[in-house]
Amino acid sequence: MKAVLVTGGAGYIGAHACKALAAAGYLPVAYDDLSAGHEASVRWGPLERGDIADARRLDEAIARHRPAAVMHFAGSCYVGESVADPGKYYRNNVTGSLALLSAMVRHGIDKLVFSSSCATYGIPDAVPIREDAPQRPINPYGRTKWIVEMMLRDFATAHGMAWAALRYFNAAGADPDGEIGESHDPETHLIPLALKAAAGTGGDVTVFGDDYDTPDGTCIRDYIHVSDLASAHVLALQALLDGRPGGAFNLGIGHGHSVRQVIDAVARVTGRKVPFRVGKRRPGDPAALVADAARARRELGWNPAFAALDGIVETARRWEQRAGAI
Repeated sequence: MKAVLVTGGAGYIGAHACKALAAAGYLPVAYDDLSAGHEASVRWGPLERGDIADARRLDEAIARHRPAAVMHFAGSCYVGESVADPGKYYRNNVTGSLALLSAMVRHGIDKLVFSSSCATYGIPDAVPIREDAPQRPINPYGRTKWIVEMMLRDFATAHGMAWAALRYFNAAGADPDGEIGESHDPETHLIPLALKAAAGTGGDVTVFGDDYDTPDGTCIRDYIHVSDLASAHVLALQALLDGRPGGAFNLGIGHGHSVRQVIDAVARVTGRKVPFRVGKRRPGDPAALVADAARARRELGWNPAFAALDGIVETARRWEQRAGAI
């Protein structure tokens, strides 16, 4: 059984990737400092606790498990926070990724699947967005993801590293089996916030701006189920291990929903009104981000199982109920 080192493997998306790896016959080794992840989410392989920037701990974990490849999820991931505290993002996302890549070179590991983001595109010229669209990130979070992608290209040239950067859009939902789900502190994602607001266990949802150039004035995003993201990571890994081309892949459904439409979906699924208020725009938020994911479908054979927003919301609702949050 091939081992795969999964940095950030105790986090939301990383834990779902570990489950998908185990189902595909790999041994996922979660490497996480548990600053944002949860030990209870590490259920399909061992946990190596450590900071992504700690070269000694990385060397120890790699020497112990001898992974054939790495999936890299570790890092900070909030746009608003990145604007307020850019230093944190350059330390965690850029410096941490450099430490990981350097460890891979030291140990002769030459396959990496990277958790990138549509935030690298910034404000797109057109939607849906293709992988060859200009990358002009407008916030520190997006810039750090873009920098890591440039690092991957340079490490490929210098060291023969094969890589795939999966630029995904808005991760949402929870494991359909109810084993793991979304649990952030603080929670900033729209669907769990709306579910809590509908249940009366959270405050009103804040809609950050209703004056965007969109049909209802609120931001439009492409919501992709977290299990579909996880399956794409496994397919990208298999492609690299088979010697097939890597590079950048968008992951999204291909159509977007506005903030108001998501709130309406939560109301439909729960049968309850979702209280909300309109606030100011957040810095760094483009009006619309929608993926053209044709390359992932064509070259990886990726076929998302959750295309309907209500179905994504339903898996999140079941998880929130199971976790006692609503």
